[in-house]
Amino acid sequence: MVNNRDEKDKVTTASLKFEQLKKRLQDLGSAVIAYSGGVDSTFLVKTAYDVLGNNVIAVTATSSTYPKAEFKEAERLAHLIGVRHLIIESEETDIDNFKRNPLDRCFYCKNELFSKLKEIAAKENLAHVLDGTNYEDFDDYRPGLRALRELDIISPLAEVKLTKKEIRYLSKNIKLDTWDKQSFACLASRFPYGTRITKRKLKVVEEAENVLRNLGMTVYRVRYHNEIARIEVDKKDFQLVLNNAHKINKKFRSLGFKYITLDLKGYRTGSLNEGLVPRKNEG
Repeated sequence: MVNNRDEKDKVTTASLKFEQLKKRLQDLGSAVIAYSGGVDSTFLVKTAYDVLGNNVIAVTATSSTYPKAEFKEAERLAHLIGVRHLIIESEETDIDNFKRNPLDRCFYCKNELFSKLKEIAAKENLAHVLDGTNYEDFDDYRPGLRALRELDIISPLAEVKLTKKEIRYLSKNIKLDTWDKQSFACLASRFPYGTRITKRKLKVVEEAENVLRNLGMTVYRVRYHNEIARIEVDKKDFQLVLNNAHKINKKFRSLGFKYITLDLKGYRTGSLNEGLVPRKNEG
């Protein structure tokens, strides 16, 4: 049974944090925002644009790790919001430390990206660079957060302690399409640490995930284990995978996989971090 008072308190808390966020953005004055088109960065861009207007620029970085479908969605949403939207290239696969895929792979990616965003901020005479890290992101192993600290990148959603659930609730309230969008992580997150990342492998994973998306799934991952593709989907979609097993098997094999498996634990964020001890000082 839902406790109406508890639910009302949660709504009130989210609303108070929203006001704190707007006040924080007002105090910042101007910013470049790293924008992927995901739940968090879209909410941040929309709120910042509402508060600061043309003193905000959203920047999207295209690369082999960023699916074309996500890029098109980011373009569409930026146009709807009305914010100035810049597109840059940030090819992580040119970075050897990224390609080796060590435990701190994300550090090299974020360091590359946010160094470029700082250059844009300086050129455009904007005071800060922001990103959409939320308060719960500190609970997972995220070495990319170290790059944010070293480059003085500001994470306003995390500062006011907004959780993913609260961001979805507030996004729905301000009529953002992304309020119920699947959480997204770059395609590099599909590879176990130590597995070398190449443009070809990234393309294979993108095409494999497109198969699941075209079947109507909204929550999915294809984890790359060399000859094995490990499919993670919401448990409610298990039957959909089984009903289309022949189609999935045929397409995945054409991409080079020999074995195609369905993970019976279903989709969960950061499954390749399982077994790692979260280290909050490194993200």
